[in-house]
Amino acid sequence: MALSMHEISVPLILRGLGQLEHVLGKGIAHARENNADPNQYVQARLAPDMLTLAGQVQRASDTAKATIARITGVEAPSFPDEESTMEQLIARSGKTRAFVDGVDRALFEGAAERVVEIKLGGNMMKFAGQAYLLQFGLPNFYFHITTAYDVLRNQGVPIGKRDYLGKLA
Repeated sequence: MALSMHEISVPLILRGLGQLEHVLGKGIAHARENNADPNQYVQARLAPDMLTLAGQVQRASDTAKATIARITGVEAPSFPDEESTMEQLIARSGKTRAFVDGVDRALFEGAAERVVEIKLGGNMMKFAGQAYLLQFGLPNFYFHITTAYDVLRNQGVPIGKRDYLGKLA
């Protein structure tokens, strides 16, 4: 049986955002256990030319919303990039999950063939919906989720692969 566009997008994004919230929560707990301010992590980054933790979470959120919106033809909500605390980053992820989870499953019908146009590096790119999801949307989403994890790990937060993957079925 073939997998639907809904099945190869929504559950993966919801799981990724849930695990992102989990590792952010572990960052808060770690800081508090060490009598430190959890919000010290918000502006942390892996390299000077990379986005901060806040930027990684914001881009993961934006990518999740845009990916689902583009393949279903709905309008994605706009969230200003104003988060300055770990709790606010978790809340943004939660709002993103609510949007993704709330898109009517019927709108995924025909999404594999729906034309998706995006501007990349000054060039307009056209994809069929499935190609966009698998070649750009999901890889970009996971890049930012992984980088957020890496920023926290680099800051000494005791997280591991199981925290990233979550519970396995």
